[in-house]
Amino acid sequence: MSKEEQRDDQPSGAEWMADLARLVNAPGYGRWRSMVAATGGCAHPVHLAGQSMIVDASTGEMLHAYTTDGEPSGHLLVACGNRRVSVCPACSQTYQADTFHLIRAGLSGGKGVPETVSAHPRAFVTLTAPSLGPVHSHRDGRPCRPRNRDRLCEHGRPVGCHLRHDSHDERLGQPICPDCYDYTGAVLWQAHAGALWHRFALGLRQELAVQTGMSRRAFAEQVKVSFAKVAEYQRRGLIHFHAIIRLDGAAGPSQPPPDWADHHMLIQAIPPAVRHVTVTTPPSDLGRWTLTWGDQLDIRPILIDSSADGLSERAVASYIAKYATKGAEASSTVDHRLSCRACAGRGRLSLMAACGHCHGTGLKPGLNLDALPVTEHARRMIRTCWDLGGRSEFRALRLRPWAHMLGFRGHFSSKSRAYSLNLTDLRNARAAHRAAEARERHGLPALGDATTLVLGHWRFAGIGYTPGEAIMAEHIRQRVQTARKIAADQADG
Repeated sequence: MSKEEQRDDQPSGAEWMADLARLVNAPGYGRWRSMVAATGGCAHPVHLAGQSMIVDASTGEMLHAYTTDGEPSGHLLVACGNRRVSVCPACSQTYQADTFHLIRAGLSGGKGVPETVSAHPRAFVTLTAPSLGPVHSHRDGRPCRPRNRDRLCEHGRPVGCHLRHDSHDERLGQPICPDCYDYTGAVLWQAHAGALWHRFALGLRQELAVQTGMSRRAFAEQVKVSFAKVAEYQRRGLIHFHAIIRLDGAAGPSQPPPDWADHHMLIQAIPPAVRHVTVTTPPSDLGRWTLTWGDQLDIRPILIDSSADGLSERAVASYIAKYATKGAEASSTVDHRLSCRACAGRGRLSLMAACGHCHGTGLKPGLNLDALPVTEHARRMIRTCWDLGGRSEFRALRLRPWAHMLGFRGHFSSKSRAYSLNLTDLRNARAAHRAAEARERHGLPALGDATTLVLGHWRFAGIGYTPGEAIMAEHIRQRVQTARKIAADQADG
């Protein structure tokens, strides 16, 4: 490919090599490398400019000072903190580790949660989306959909499929007949998935109370229902939820539930709570959909002994942490917003003024939905989000800003307040640990000492790398990841 044929924002190999040579021969290369390693090899670090001082509160004496003026680029590099592995593998690994410890603490105890919580009744539940049309699927070597394979739908396509798809077949998750597939229903179900979960959580508490012959308030005075969940995209573009549901005493994880609130009771209450949940879409000339969960419901016990017939605590925590860093890209869509930031996809800044950034289209400037590098199924999901998002009755669903997520706008991972500690608690503990190490290294008073004050002034100066820096940062990330894996293996014996 000639230089003229390449995109303007995509440098050539020669430009990469030239920039890489400039970087490694620069006087401050060693310091730049250590800053990148401190971020874990972040793919899109934030550049900060400014200074920080630690002064004696009583005398005003400066005990320590730092300024970015002495850094190679005049900036300090800070990790972006993005949770998505498709955006930043380094930061997503940190997020995944934090999620693992958060989930594990609610199962096994630790980090402020008593270890006795592992004896509480709990289950690992998978809630799925309903069928909105037959799609190609992988069935362990069996034909995809052998039934009615010779019968044609109203659009002249076979109703079934006699092929055996392997796990890498690009047709997996794609509708057998796209024109028969209910794209409007799929997008609306996706947009209301959070509401379905909320009603399930309420319904489960009600069903548990009914089983005991108590009112919901009386039940809540003795038993607290805690949960943690994660959303996973299926290949057909719809999510399903993996959830840990646990029964505690009224005081939370520190108190066991009454003896009658056992594992059997929890398992018996989940199916009817799932079946009774419905959400009705807003009135529209397109019709109204009564949204429910799918027929596939998986309930498994969580056991302390990994050799027993169930899921171990570590396996469940690892599974949920894995999907906490993934997004809709698993459904062959994009991992960034498509709507104009200025108008949030509306195309107008007010009733009288069209958006000047997108010229009234609502799309990011220069973006064409038909040219996105996605599957045709994902494109139709995105297009349906865009079309429905332009209708007044669906405006509250904000489908255009979330078109890249195929309509889902909920949290990928969430938990009830009493399940365990928060991600913020883990991050604050890590920041305090690093600050304490830095103070010890510079011979300063311990963190939290009332005799010192920290004064600082910072401003945003940019984000990302040059082409050569990006190559070297990825190399550093791989080395950091390998070192962490070796350390983890040694810790596990």
